[in-house]
Amino acid sequence: MSTQADHGHELVPRPEQTPDALRAALAVVAPGRLPGMQQTKEEVFAKALEWQSLSPVRGWALAWAARDIEIARRPDLAARHSRAKNNLEHDDADVAHEALRELSAVLDEAMKAVHA
Repeated sequence: MSTQADHGHELVPRPEQTPDALRAALAVVAPGRLPGMQQTKEEVFAKALEWQSLSPVRGWALAWAARDIEIARRPDLAARHSRAKNNLEHDDADVAHEALRELSAVLDEAMKAVHA
C-alpha cells in the first residue's frame, strides 16, 4: 500500500497498482464490480500478448486504480461523483453542464492521487 495525503476517512488504503492489490481493494469498496474487473483484465491481458506490449495492462491498472477504486475508497470523492452523476440529465442545462464539469474534476483528482 502506498503513502497518501489525508482526505479524511478512507475505506481502504490506496492499493499498489497490481492485479491482486487492485482486486483486494475493489472487493472491499465495490464488490459488485469484481466480475467486470475480471472480464476487462482477461481482455487486456489477451491484447497485451497479441500486441507484445504491456501498455494495455498499464492502462487497465490505472483505470481501475483511479476511476473505480480511488473514487470508491474515498467517501468525499464518492459523494461528489454520485451527486454529479445524478445531475447529468437535469432539465436545467447549466446544472447538467456543471455536473459534467464536476465529474471531470473528480476523475482528475483521482488520477492525480494515484500518480502521487
